Amino acid sequence: MSEAQPHYIVICVGTAGDIYPFMRVALALQAMGRKVTFITNTYHASLLNGSGLAFVGLGTDEDYLNAINNPDIWDPRKGFSALLAEYKDHLLEIETRIRALASGLPAVAIAHPLAVPGVALARERGLISQIVSMCLAPSNIRTCHDPLRIADMTVPRWVPMSWRRALWRFVEKGWIDPVGIGQINAARGVLELPPVSLSLRAHLEHAPNLIVTLFPPWFGPTMPDWPQPLLTGDFQLFDATPSGSLSQEVLTFLAAGDKPLVFTPGTGNVHASRFFSLALTAVTHLGERAIFLTRERAQVPVNLPPTVLWQPYVPLSGLLPKVKALVHHGGIGTTAEALRAGIPQLVTSFAWDQFDNGSRSADLGVGLVIPIRKLSPQKMTQALRTIINSDVMRSRGAQVASRFDDRLNPVELCASIERQLLTQCTV
Repeated sequence: MSEAQPHYIVICVGTAGDIYPFMRVALALQAMGRKVTFITNTYHASLLNGSGLAFVGLGTDEDYLNAINNPDIWDPRKGFSALLAEYKDHLLEIETRIRALASGLPAVAIAHPLAVPGVALARERGLISQIVSMCLAPSNIRTCHDPLRIADMTVPRWVPMSWRRALWRFVEKGWIDPVGIGQINAARGVLELPPVSLSLRAHLEHAPNLIVTLFPPWFGPTMPDWPQPLLTGDFQLFDATPSGSLSQEVLTFLAAGDKPLVFTPGTGNVHASRFFSLALTAVTHLGERAIFLTRERAQVPVNLPPTVLWQPYVPLSGLLPKVKALVHHGGIGTTAEALRAGIPQLVTSFAWDQFDNGSRSADLGVGLVIPIRKLSPQKMTQALRTIINSDVMRSRGAQVASRFDDRLNPVELCASIERQLLTQCTV
């Protein structure tokens, strides 16, 4: 980094749950007086409206909807291939968007791990000087140490380290690299850049100048084999609605009876009809009230009783402190909000980092995990009965919630990032 303040190009792809933490960091940088441009899926333009952040879109609304409408996205085995089906084109578009932003200022890219290969193209073409990879969840960073979870598989603690390394090599060569590295090198070929010889995971670890964790050490301790330099951050919780305000409809429902249960499969899941069907069966059997959260009304059973309210969106920061428990997919943002509220959780993991996030919540003593493919009406009913009647989970939840009193300020995090990058430039 030169003495001139850099232009920060913040790049995040994914669902709204991925975008919000990156927005919080971008807004903190802007509050520090830095020039910031935010690049994300064009579909998320509405999230940026009114934020004050300069916005550049990737792809079209149709591209995004085609991706999330593919049911394979939520399959723990098929999801990776489905997500990276058009990866080459996405990486080239990232490079193109960065090239269009080139100016006299030095540029630093702060990127979601999946965007890092595209940002690396831009750096090799002299468009940016440094790359910061921000990891939203512990499973975003490969480790051979415990807890070792790969998709929905947990490796027993007794498995020796040599076997663990061999397992990762097997997974990378047979599952990850044929899709990921092939697409990356196809993009590099278009730009006449040499191919990447590393595995995808190794490329994601070695390409950045700095890796930042957006979760605290008590949720995901630093592993001995995590790449360096690494900066430990914290949850960056962000509300789309100011002050976590609740609508009158929600407030009226909350006041009409006992605290409800809340069910959500995440902002990007449009294949959760079974999830809500199981939820309705369970709350009916238990005699509980519930709020179903999804933007897709078609996922929710048509005829809901008065004790169940459907809402397209409610800010979790305002809602969760007023409810009995949360049943969710295990996305890192939703997980963090439940931990902050101190309420019991039932995590019905679908794919991606959700298995690991859910297991970490269970390890903290604040909930249970049942992957969606193993869930039945009986299992959901029994699990809900357990979490809502557990004094131990409520006590542990309160203890975990108290840890949020000392969260790292995003401006402090951004200042630490700048110091780390400056140190690299002066070495």
